[in-house]
Amino acid sequence: MVPMIVTQRTDLLADGSLTGAAWCTVWTERVDHWVSTLFDGLAGAGTGGSGDLCLLAVGGYGRGVLVPNSDLDLIVVHRDRNGPDDELLRQLWYPIWDSGLRLGHAVRRSTWKAKPSDDDLDTMTSLLTVRPLAGNPDIGDELRRNATAAWHRNREGWLAVLRARNDLRHHSAGEVAFMLEPDLKQGRGGLRDVHTVGWLTTAGLDFTDDDRSAVDETERVLLEVRVALHRVTQRAEDVVRLEDQDAVADAGGFASARAMMTDLATAARELAWVLDSRWAAYDRSLISSWPAPSRLASGIVLDAGEVHLSEATSVRADPTLLLRVAVASARSERPIARTTLSRLHAETEPWTGPWPAGAVDDLVAFMLEGERAIPVWEALDHAGLIVALLPEWLPIRARPQRNAYHRFTVDRHSWEAVAEAAKLVGRVRRADLLLLGALFHDLGKGYPGDHSTVGVELVDVIGRRLGLSTSDVAMLATLVRHHLLLPEVATRRDLADPATIAGVVAAVGDLNALELLATLTEADSLATGSTAWSTWKAGLLAELVERTSHVLGGGDVHEVTWRLFPTKEVLATMGEGELWVGYDGDQLIAVSPDMPGTLSRVAGALALHDLDVLDAQAHSDEQGMAASAFRFVAPLRGIDRDAVASDVRRALSAELALSARLAERARTYRRRRRTAADKPDTSVVFDHHASGNSTVIEVRAADALGLLHRLTAALAELGLDVRHATVQSHGPQAIDTFYVRTRQGTKLLDERHRGEVERALLHAVGSTT
Repeated sequence: MVPMIVTQRTDLLADGSLTGAAWCTVWTERVDHWVSTLFDGLAGAGTGGSGDLCLLAVGGYGRGVLVPNSDLDLIVVHRDRNGPDDELLRQLWYPIWDSGLRLGHAVRRSTWKAKPSDDDLDTMTSLLTVRPLAGNPDIGDELRRNATAAWHRNREGWLAVLRARNDLRHHSAGEVAFMLEPDLKQGRGGLRDVHTVGWLTTAGLDFTDDDRSAVDETERVLLEVRVALHRVTQRAEDVVRLEDQDAVADAGGFASARAMMTDLATAARELAWVLDSRWAAYDRSLISSWPAPSRLASGIVLDAGEVHLSEATSVRADPTLLLRVAVASARSERPIARTTLSRLHAETEPWTGPWPAGAVDDLVAFMLEGERAIPVWEALDHAGLIVALLPEWLPIRARPQRNAYHRFTVDRHSWEAVAEAAKLVGRVRRADLLLLGALFHDLGKGYPGDHSTVGVELVDVIGRRLGLSTSDVAMLATLVRHHLLLPEVATRRDLADPATIAGVVAAVGDLNALELLATLTEADSLATGSTAWSTWKAGLLAELVERTSHVLGGGDVHEVTWRLFPTKEVLATMGEGELWVGYDGDQLIAVSPDMPGTLSRVAGALALHDLDVLDAQAHSDEQGMAASAFRFVAPLRGIDRDAVASDVRRALSAELALSARLAERARTYRRRRRTAADKPDTSVVFDHHASGNSTVIEVRAADALGLLHRLTAALAELGLDVRHATVQSHGPQAIDTFYVRTRQGTKLLDERHRGEVERALLHAVGSTT
């Protein structure tokens, strides 16, 4: 029989009118009544005098914010040296366990006390916020008073332990504002930080009314999302997975998942700002004496560890003070005083017209500070000052990027790209344009349409407002328009094809633009995430830049269309006329008699060993031999290279049931990458102009085990010769590109044939999902 309390929870979960904190309040009241009734029944059962005990709610339950699958954290408090009878405790705990609700329980003497230590921190903080549920409340209050007194008595020690724990937690769980899949409880800006504000308040640290309003709003948003998350997943979950975000947003009453994640990011930022500022103020309070104020710049001083505007300085008279304060803060690695941020906010008029003289130079100087500027960007953002300087910034503020490729919101990613670009300015002649390009390259993501195209329109307006020359505005537009060009070409096109290089030359225009774009590409990739930059990608980009530079410098495109495969060693092996499989660094080389489906067989064998293919090249000779080279990424656990080579040989010898084995593998296969929030695109696009002698086919699909094997098998079935292939995975999105020719050695120009190829490829995609 289902316990009544569980039935009540089910009914509450079915009531869509109750969300967030309101749901928690009603559920807490129901549990209070049930648990107190259990406790009150103990004395009547003759098991002991509960009048000498107190039942306390602690933790989230003590704060009155029980979410659907929270633990019921309970403490039985006593004064007796020996504590309550075990049988009495069993009669209290067992009904809760039997209900299936999660129970956290303890027994404490009212005189409990402890010295600051990590082991006792959880117990100490749980006792700072308690609620008596039943029994003698005086006993519970005595325990609370003792704990609070101990917290005050050893304040510095306890706060040091708390600070260390928080730092470790933030490092482990990441930031709620910027994580693709944020941890609502443990992340920086999450619920544990809300609780930390309460513990600091109990320790006597003051928060302003504005601070408390920000904390309250953050808690409201976090609870809306957390209650909805528990509703959707039906378990005690704190991490908002991508695949759950749409359903969670719907259950929480948000307009969309993007709106929910934006609200979450905005609220978490505010909380992190409040907490960081309060910790910094506490740190300053521990210093008994400070050096005399020192001048950092005209009207700007360093005083008591903070950057201040002098009282006589007028922001309205000199609006560029805002940027000079930012530079001073970054260079000194000292925070801007809150009073100064308030003054800047109150006295800075929006820069909707031409920028003041010298302001662009100050902005560039600030951006050149690189990583030291990141916390200053955050401070300016908190005070609304970035939007004051650049009104076009507002739509990307705290805007999430709901894919597994990016690790930051759009605005934070832009700041990170600037910081990465600042490390690379020695490579370019125009550091200012590189940094401005990094700042603005994704600005269009806050607006409808293709973000690169929209971004060009925005920087055309912004550039003129900044006072840039016509040629500089045009260069900035080129950087924004083509900031994805080089990485896309380098990783998806055949760099030995003259048409590839000619296309990049036409788009880029000159060597200065190429230099800036190449550097911006690296900065953008490094700021994106760990999967966006690699030795392989860096090598391809360098090769593309080298070939393009040759042509832009006046050289002939045919002078830079060399191929690295096949090598003379591979050609010699082909001359022997035998099946051979081996390795060349991170490439697997296969030589075999030429036959349809060679690439497909090798790709299938590699998939069986969980190897991600990056690119593949093929070559055949007049003697009926074929060679292929597969560059791959091995899993972290490593690979058995001999076993892989053996399976490739068996596949090429038609001795391996690839389709059956891949189907068996797929049934138990768990993709390492997170599922995307947005469903991956599925498309097949033919391009007859991207190559001089081949048709380029680009297939976009959900990444899946054996996808490359099935696609290349479909192409072989229709008589197409794959000369070059590249494979990219952006989280769950696979983008596979094939250079193909017909059996007659021509491009795939026949419309009927092309239609059958598209049909076969879409079928291959569908069979992998």
